[in-house]
Amino acid sequence: MTSPEQDPEFSTPPTRDESVLSPKKTIYLLPNLFTTGALFFGFYAIVSAGWGHYDNAAIAIFIAMILDSVDGRVARMTNTESAFGAQYDSLSDAVSFGVAPALVLHSWGLSQLGKIGWIAAFFYTAATTLRLARFNIQLEVQDKKYFQGLPCPAAAGVVASMVWFFHLAEINHTWVIKLVALFSTIIALLMVSNVKYYSFKEFNIKHRVPFIAILGIVLFFVFVSLDPPSALLVLFGSYALSGPFMLWRSKGGRGDLLGS
Repeated sequence: MTSPEQDPEFSTPPTRDESVLSPKKTIYLLPNLFTTGALFFGFYAIVSAGWGHYDNAAIAIFIAMILDSVDGRVARMTNTESAFGAQYDSLSDAVSFGVAPALVLHSWGLSQLGKIGWIAAFFYTAATTLRLARFNIQLEVQDKKYFQGLPCPAAAGVVASMVWFFHLAEINHTWVIKLVALFSTIIALLMVSNVKYYSFKEFNIKHRVPFIAILGIVLFFVFVSLDPPSALLVLFGSYALSGPFMLWRSKGGRGDLLGS
């Protein structure tokens, strides 16, 4: 015969302090601070565009991009990953890299195109949210080396740098705005496409690098500091074109980047 202490039916349930919270339901402060910062700068970009400060709006989007790249790494380094953080990050991305770039673009020039302008801006926002939804459901099965479709932060980088470049150059001709609207639509299509983009997730900063690599990093920062809008437009534009370029190479018999 078991005693009450040994019988599971008489065991004392754990108190709230003694119970261990499930990691999936835990909310951590540190990584979510970076996510909140990214959300703040995405919202600030929208406000700045409303004031006509398109350079500040573009810079805010790039700051949001940096913070977004940090929050996930901080969560992994500090073992503070959670389901809440993943969902919060996705919602923040929808605002900072979907709504904000589209509204900045519309406020800068697409509004001059009337109905076509706001439809193009909406299409960009819709493509961003669709890409985020697809990314979330395929997170466990997709190839870590490649992204399926253009990542929305990179797409936002293209849009923000275009607005920044043309605003500082004071180029706002109708034909330029139409060209930007067309290119932003192509960027939106690349986000929801099956075109693969290198993710750089295999890049390890702890690995040894030759001296020339450090020199290249220095030259890169010099190049960006001389003319940030032009340099960032070239950088993100080149990355956006890298996916179609790799697809073209694969169609030439040099591998199958799209898979079966």
